[in-house]
Amino acid sequence: MTKRELVARGTERLLALAVPGAEYDARELFLAAGGESLASYAAGLADEVSEEVAARYESMLARRAAREPLQYIIGKCWFYGREFLARKGVLIPRFDTETLVEAALGHLKAGMRILDLCTGSGCILITLLLEGPEKLEGWGTDLSADALACAEENARRLGAEAFFLQSDLFRQLDGKYDIITVNPPYIPSSDIEGLDAEVRDYEPRMALDGRADGLHFYRAICADAGRFLTEGGRLFAEIGAEQGAEVRALMERAGFQEVDVVRDLSGRDRVALGVFRNV
Repeated sequence: MTKRELVARGTERLLALAVPGAEYDARELFLAAGGESLASYAAGLADEVSEEVAARYESMLARRAAREPLQYIIGKCWFYGREFLARKGVLIPRFDTETLVEAALGHLKAGMRILDLCTGSGCILITLLLEGPEKLEGWGTDLSADALACAEENARRLGAEAFFLQSDLFRQLDGKYDIITVNPPYIPSSDIEGLDAEVRDYEPRMALDGRADGLHFYRAICADAGRFLTEGGRLFAEIGAEQGAEVRALMERAGFQEVDVVRDLSGRDRVALGVFRNV
């Protein structure tokens, strides 16, 4: 069977199961199964596929048919133009989170210290270090050992010098930081079962569940962030699409000034930010 025929058959199988992005996913799975680039694949569509590659492809296709996320199957994902490792047990970076990166980049200056809570794959911190000015110092924390191992390897592969520490939010930290970023769990517990199967059944619950009202971690972060921010330091937090007003209020009650809510490209609330000053 040729590459074209095999991928066409894979596309039909995913389409029949209403898997989103069936054509794209069928092709990406084949590239991963065969260890090919898009260019080599396109140039050899009429080439016969070996039994070994075909078997590997069928195995990967079955996982996608069961709605396992493509990123976990192929082991990678794209964020802010860079390829990050994607591993089970670690939240998959999403395009929406680039809104947080854009907001923070506008306030970075050489020599600043960045703290990224709930760092996961490290995509936020690593991107800020690589896109920002020189001489930045970056720290990433997470409660998950799996996430920290993934973040460390992503930093090494992408050439970012960052420090990672296992910590429940600020618990194991000291010192002051100029910028704190965080993409915490913010989905209300009662909403978890209603999520798409790809998220609900495969992504880590601890990276999704924001407790009863989805605001548990924002309360904890806002209450403690001032002790770890320099004078005039800034907090940037990703939020759910309907949490802007509530997180804004939490930040203002905690003493943050110039609090604002930034919307993503779809026009939904996505990032809450504020400035810390001792007054």
